[in-house]
Amino acid sequence: MTGPAVDVHAHLLLPEVEALVAGQVGLAHARALDARRNGPKALSVNGPMVAARVPLLTDPAARLAAMDAQGVDVQLVSPSPSHYHYWADEETARKVWEAAHTATAAHCAAAPERLRGLGLIPLQHPHLAVEALDHALSLGLLGVELSSHAPGVELSAPALEPFWSRAAETGAVLFLHPFGCTLDERLDRWYLSNTVGQPAENAVALSHLIFSGVLDRHPGLKLIAAHGGGYLPTHIGRSDHAWRVRPDARGCAHEPSSYLRRLYFDSLVHDPHVLRELVRAAGADRVLLGSDFPFDMGTEDPLAALTEAGLPPADHAAVRSTNAIALLGI
Repeated sequence: MTGPAVDVHAHLLLPEVEALVAGQVGLAHARALDARRNGPKALSVNGPMVAARVPLLTDPAARLAAMDAQGVDVQLVSPSPSHYHYWADEETARKVWEAAHTATAAHCAAAPERLRGLGLIPLQHPHLAVEALDHALSLGLLGVELSSHAPGVELSAPALEPFWSRAAETGAVLFLHPFGCTLDERLDRWYLSNTVGQPAENAVALSHLIFSGVLDRHPGLKLIAAHGGGYLPTHIGRSDHAWRVRPDARGCAHEPSSYLRRLYFDSLVHDPHVLRELVRAAGADRVLLGSDFPFDMGTEDPLAALTEAGLPPADHAAVRSTNAIALLGI
């Protein structure tokens, strides 16, 4: 265990971004939709939960102390998905990504050997995505975070082709992290909006990338799927079957399962059996340590969760350290 432990799934709160959008009508509508999708009980828990974690989400010193306690050497820090603001018009969207990139870069600059950052793109405005990516890279961020979809925009949308091309060309890291779920009120109790909604959104988004041929056209993409890729990696056999028997499912050149080895996945699946299956399905060189730091749906001890999976030593070391070192250029 000589290499650094690298956590690729850790978040940051950005008061600068929220100050920009405060009071806007679009924000009020987005919050109303979020309330409808999550339900009142979830919202009553979310507020105090986030409030208790504000120091960890904003103060580099508090973050580093928590990392030391976990035994994590390096974090890849991404803005909280609540900062996507995919309702924003073009002018507001540009202000959001510029503020997010500047603040994230400043946070990581407090400990550049231990913190690396990701920016945002305005997924609702695909024609601006390349500009936003380039801005993030210009400030020393490693890439950008994006959700599973934006209103009217799937990841398979032709309008995103220039973005995928630029990301592959630059070697940018892309972190796929859903926010919200289109199943709406069906998931508005028992926190199903997150426990079921997030894995479902990941599976849908990755399926769009696979079946549409995005990964055929851009094989060099460095895309990490949060939450172990959701339901897709452990149920990929159904996708393979559809590809074999249904002509309308032949949008990609090869069986869908083969594309798992072109993607990356974090280890945050909350079950050692599922983590072992993820490693089997995607390959030990495609799974990275992830914690969802510091939220309650993450793990406070990502290294213990990894150890519990009982992977062979070489696979354990790959997930803990070496895969991320290679991918992030640490």
